[in-house]
Amino acid sequence: MDLCHVPATREKGWYLPLMAPNVKGPNYAWLDPSRLYCHPQGLQDCLNDLLQPFQGDAIDMVSGIDAMGFILGAAAAATLQKGFLPIRKAGHLCVQTLAQPYTDYSGREKVMEVRTDAITPGLRILLVDQWVETGGTMRAAIQLIERLGGVVAAPHCVPTGVAAICIENSEGGRWLQEHYKCSHCVPPHLQPHFDRHQ
Repeated sequence: MDLCHVPATREKGWYLPLMAPNVKGPNYAWLDPSRLYCHPQGLQDCLNDLLQPFQGDAIDMVSGIDAMGFILGAAAAATLQKGFLPIRKAGHLCVQTLAQPYTDYSGREKVMEVRTDAITPGLRILLVDQWVETGGTMRAAIQLIERLGGVVAAPHCVPTGVAAICIENSEGGRWLQEHYKCSHCVPPHLQPHFDRHQ
């Protein structure tokens, strides 16, 4: 898809074909959303779709997960006129941090950190990442926020939650959607293709 082309009818997810498929093999994610972020209208519509379920909700801060969650998270924070808190891979922060080990989508053991002075008890946080495949990374980020007293709230409670371009219908993805208010950009008729990485 041309990076300047905007379709006459812009339905939810029209921008998903902008993402480039993996040509480097199984050690990499199966899609790269960078081209979507390069498309001005595509990025704006992606953000609008992600944030629509949270319209009117009480959100105090947006947090994004290292590294690609920084792009959507910072853009969402700017759109909502809220602050942005990065959750970092371990070893990058020069201040007091709280650490959380996790297993990412590729099965690798990793550790993420967040600074301890940015979250106060009861702070309502919208947590953003690029993609949720197995849910391990997102779950670790939620644990960090909740250990510091922040709220990534459950449905029917304080209405903040989780947003990603895609939340796959994996065991971890289903767990997130059962326990947290979630938003993603993939229309229901396309979800099976994304789940099969097609």
